[in-house]
Amino acid sequence: MNEKIKLLTDNIERSIIGKRDVILKLTAALLSGGHVLIEDVPGVGKTRLVTALSESVSGSCSRIQFTPDLMPSDITGFTMINPKTGESEFRPGAAMCNFLLADEINRASPKAQSALLEIMEELQISADGITHKLPVPFMALATQNPVETYGTYHLPEAQMDRFMMKISIGYPDPGEEMQLLGGNYGKAVKLEPVMTLDDVMELRRQAEAVRVNDSVKRYIIGIVTATRESEYTLLGASPRGSLALYSAAKSLALINGRDYAVPEDVRDIACEVLAHRLMLSPKGKSTFGISVAAMRYILENTPVPTE
Repeated sequence: MNEKIKLLTDNIERSIIGKRDVILKLTAALLSGGHVLIEDVPGVGKTRLVTALSESVSGSCSRIQFTPDLMPSDITGFTMINPKTGESEFRPGAAMCNFLLADEINRASPKAQSALLEIMEELQISADGITHKLPVPFMALATQNPVETYGTYHLPEAQMDRFMMKISIGYPDPGEEMQLLGGNYGKAVKLEPVMTLDDVMELRRQAEAVRVNDSVKRYIIGIVTATRESEYTLLGASPRGSLALYSAAKSLALINGRDYAVPEDVRDIACEVLAHRLMLSPKGKSTFGISVAAMRYILENTPVPTE
């Protein structure tokens, strides 16, 4: 593993215990330039995880607690008249940063959520006909609780598709929870940065240079095509999903210390990249219940290249 990547993941593990696989996939999203939605039950460390990542990289960070009264201008910013000069000027919102932590994103109204669409896809903010570029790198990390429905709004498919990955932390096993009770994990731990923004951009360039042969590309296409043609889905993964899986597999290969991707890189991260993009058919809902289970079934039944 690259020394910088190891420093980053080890630093995050100081705050989140026993979730190495989740941390690696979050790191893969960072190296791919993607955004991440973390969906899980309350109290498992969703906010702590994204805070640990933002603190481990020496960039600017903003956190928004999404609520029903949140306004789009709180996220994007707004133009106002400067009373001293009499001229209009742009006052940036919370999104003008390197890491945007959107806590409980599904509690905001669709109007506020729509403010993120241009931000996440084009990395810019348009206000009064003027385009304002976001800092580079930029990453949106959102959390939501799947078990709460009162006072929440469903994220539309167009917005879900803009998240490169949707990940779940899960409960700790008994051994990890024993360490949790005996350590300082219940207290807020301020982490020191171990990586600069220039380091992130350099690692992104290295991830982009990872080689992917045609057999692995055909494997990606085979998986994505299967999501579109399956009797268990009404809506399969989009071409944006294909590109996301391609990019994430290259980043995972770099994390694993290789300059070339293998089918296992694709398989290991396909559920996180594609499952949230699927809309299950009635048969899919009755058979699998959730899209992650349907995605695992598709992976099991898609031939893996051996060459």
